[in-house]
Amino acid sequence: MDFFDVVARRYCHKAAFDPTQQVPDEHLRRMVEVGIAAPSASNAQAPEFIIVNDPAIIRRIGEMSGHVPLKTAPAWIVIAIDPTKGCYLEDYAVATVNLLLAATALGYCCGWVDGPFLDPALRDPASDILGIPDDRRLMVAVPVGYPGEEGPRRGRKPFEQRASWNRYAIVRDSE
Repeated sequence: MDFFDVVARRYCHKAAFDPTQQVPDEHLRRMVEVGIAAPSASNAQAPEFIIVNDPAIIRRIGEMSGHVPLKTAPAWIVIAIDPTKGCYLEDYAVATVNLLLAATALGYCCGWVDGPFLDPALRDPASDILGIPDDRRLMVAVPVGYPGEEGPRRGRKPFEQRASWNRYAIVRDSE
């Protein structure tokens, strides 16, 4: 699959995964290596990666979150950041995109799950379970696997509503 096919096929899987189909360790490692290779502002390399494939950890945090993909995926890749390092938000975001594209290129579906971790009531105990030190912050979990059920796929606006040539000429939705 070429790069453009990978980008076109990538979507955020928001339904159940098939927990019986495991993701091999070597594939999880390749995904993380692609995340590590992401651009980094001033080469600060703020994102740090935790590969989670222990069913007990997945079950425990997944149940606390109430989030179906987190409860059912056979593996996650968690990104924690060092908030003292430069443009850590941009760094974690581009690393996450690289992970999503790598997972898609390897034939998996995946998701970007950060919303539940915005709440310290989940982020703090999840960080404790994962052994994340107090000077780091859990930013996102990327559940990875095969779909257990088909989830919705959201469409994209056409080119003219998102881009223009040489000057701003975006066709705007009526307000």
